[in-house]
Amino acid sequence: MNQFSSDESPENKGNILVVDDTPVNLKILTHLLGQRGYTVRQALSGKMAVTACETTPPDLILLDINMPDMDGYQVCEHLKQNPHLSEIPVIFLSALDDVLDKVKAFDVGGSDYITKPFQALELFSRIENQLKLRSLQMQVNKKNYLLLQAVEELKQAQAQLVQKEKMVSLAQMVAGIAHEINNPVNFIYGNLSHISEYTEDLLQLLQLYQEAMPKPPANIEELQGDIDWEFISEDLQRMVGSMKAGADRIREIVLSLRSFSRLGEAEIKAVDIHEGIDSSLMLLQHRLQGQCHRPDITVIRSYGDLPKVNCSAAEINQVFLNILTNAIDALETPSPSGIATPTITITTSFGNDRQVAIVIADNGHGMTDTVKSHIFDPFFTTKKVGSGKGLGLSISYQIVADHDGKLSCDSTPGKGSTFTVLLPVQHQKQLFDNFVPSQISSVS
Repeated sequence: MNQFSSDESPENKGNILVVDDTPVNLKILTHLLGQRGYTVRQALSGKMAVTACETTPPDLILLDINMPDMDGYQVCEHLKQNPHLSEIPVIFLSALDDVLDKVKAFDVGGSDYITKPFQALELFSRIENQLKLRSLQMQVNKKNYLLLQAVEELKQAQAQLVQKEKMVSLAQMVAGIAHEINNPVNFIYGNLSHISEYTEDLLQLLQLYQEAMPKPPANIEELQGDIDWEFISEDLQRMVGSMKAGADRIREIVLSLRSFSRLGEAEIKAVDIHEGIDSSLMLLQHRLQGQCHRPDITVIRSYGDLPKVNCSAAEINQVFLNILTNAIDALETPSPSGIATPTITITTSFGNDRQVAIVIADNGHGMTDTVKSHIFDPFFTTKKVGSGKGLGLSISYQIVADHDGKLSCDSTPGKGSTFTVLLPVQHQKQLFDNFVPSQISSVS
């Protein structure tokens, strides 16, 4: 007799798959479990059971042992080898009462063992116990997953803080150096024009003296011969020109340092991307020069016509610096064949999707698919101990993502690597800020 009234349906307590090659046993178990509030599915063979589990995984399996073609032990072993089904509890329900049969059932992954004939209350109790254990296990797994996710997020946050502090310190140091160099350079540069003018005047005056006194006194003629007057008069102007060129070069370096540091500027502003790339290359100029084990690294710039991009200049410059550093490291990696002409190619373009594309490619040794799949992971590095912490590309990826952009890598072993940075001309944060009242924006 059904223990539930006709106008009251039992609460669904779980989905159970009953596997037995005897139809009568299936009918009895289905009836008992249905009265208890379980949803029951049936399988008359081991193969049917495997197919049913793969189609819709149950919450628990009641499994007979003696079945043709595929017995219960084989079914259980097959399910436990599937990572998507291995956590489903399996209760063996068999007439076999030998200890070895029970031991084998647990060895293949069974959760419990009930001997036929069984008591209904015992069956219900063991089923509920296994379902509770599974529910608790799922909760633990979920919490473990959330914990691992939190740890990963914490690692990324820590990496970002470390790298950001590092870049702030670098920017402050660069800005300080630029300021200290700028004052004496301005003094030198400002006086060079006067020195050049005075030099020409003095040389012209001496020339007039020579014309007026073709036969100078002996002591003057002797000194003129000793100092090689003709060579000095020619070389002096060349020296002043060389000093002016050197001062121009120092001024360019100072401007690049100030452009890279971007201290005191608004966090988000319209930025010339090419200026950021050039300033990053300037900082890495010493690494582009030839070394004992390789020639100079050639940099090919193929710049398109780009609009200014609304972004954090300091952060985007950091991205360029990290990618270029990575390219130089790849070109410096020793190999038996070597690289005849190490080259970095930088290409920029502007698309119809209102995005600028910055492509930085090297002709180094490339990466395997395994390495490439991890290059944006924090603390992953293939460099020697002490040569890097594996934060640069991870931070770069996050910076580009924060600008609603995309950073990707394409690499083939033996053919080099290509990094592509896609940046919208105006990202969502900037669009949002445009609608925020100024007094609120300043608080945020």
